[in-house]
Order: sequence, then C-alpha cells, then structure tokens
Amino acid sequence: MANNREIKEAKVQEILEKMEKAQSMVFAKYQGLTVEEDTTLRKNLREAGVEYKVYKNTLVKLAAKKLGHEDCFEFLQGPVSIAFGYEDVTAPARILNDFAKEAKALELKGALIEGQICDEEKIKKIASIPSREVLIAKLLGSMKAPISNFAYLIKAIKEKKEEEA
Repeated sequence: MANNREIKEAKVQEILEKMEKAQSMVFAKYQGLTVEEDTTLRKNLREAGVEYKVYKNTLVKLAAKKLGHEDCFEFLQGPVSIAFGYEDVTAPARILNDFAKEAKALELKGALIEGQICDEEKIKKIASIPSREVLIAKLLGSMKAPISNFAYLIKAIKEKKEEEA
C-alpha cells in the first residue's frame, strides 16, 4: 500500500514540475483517435518541442491544486490528454487545433496559458497566432523592405545617369 502511495506522490510531483515549467497547457479529449492518428499527433507535437501526456485526472487535480489552478478542474472530466508548451506558448494550441480539424475525434477542452484559463474559442484564436519564428521573419522582412527599396532607387538613379551620359 505504501509503495502505491509513493508511486502516486512521485507522479504528482512530476506533473507539478511540468505545470510549473510550462508556459501553456492545452487539455484535449483524445478518446476515439486511431493509433495512426495518435502517432502522427505525438510526432507533430514532439517536433514543435511540445510534451504530450496522459495522466489520471485525480493526480493532475492534486498538482493543479498545489499551484492554485483549481479553475482548470472543469477540463479534467473523462479521458484527457495534456500538451505542455515550454518555449512557444502558441505551439500546443496551434498543433492540436490544426489536428482537430482533420481528426474529428480530438476535442479541445480548454487551456491554461500563462496562468489564464482559456475556453475552446480562445484556444482557436491563440492557435491562429503564428509561431515565434514566423513573427520574427515577418518583422525582419518589414524592416528590410525600406532598405531594399532605397537600394533599388539608388540603383535606378545610377542607371539613369549612365544612360544620359
């Protein structure tokens, strides 16, 4: 009996550490996914640096209670998986939302993003935000455009003066 309790306490501690470290957590109902769909989903999440786990709801509730996140208890009904996002806050929401469009069995239940509870609609809005890398590329592109245009203008002036000469 004590051994079983120790195992559960260790599991709660593991969940607690993941919840503290994660910037975002998305809760989803995964029941009904085929093995192939689940494998593909896990691969997509792993490639994005997102950890995807299934824990007993009672253990997740114990960890959440220790962190003061009792408001996420509403998502912990029935079989639930959790996607932990550590670096890219939007990655779990984006990947799960995109995957749910293809695999109708996957159902987004809610999320805890940077300490804020989000329902399915907010998750979909967050999922539409591009990744950090895409945003940086867009920023650099917009910063580069005026410089490029100026360079083309100088080149055009130079070519025009050469034609006149």
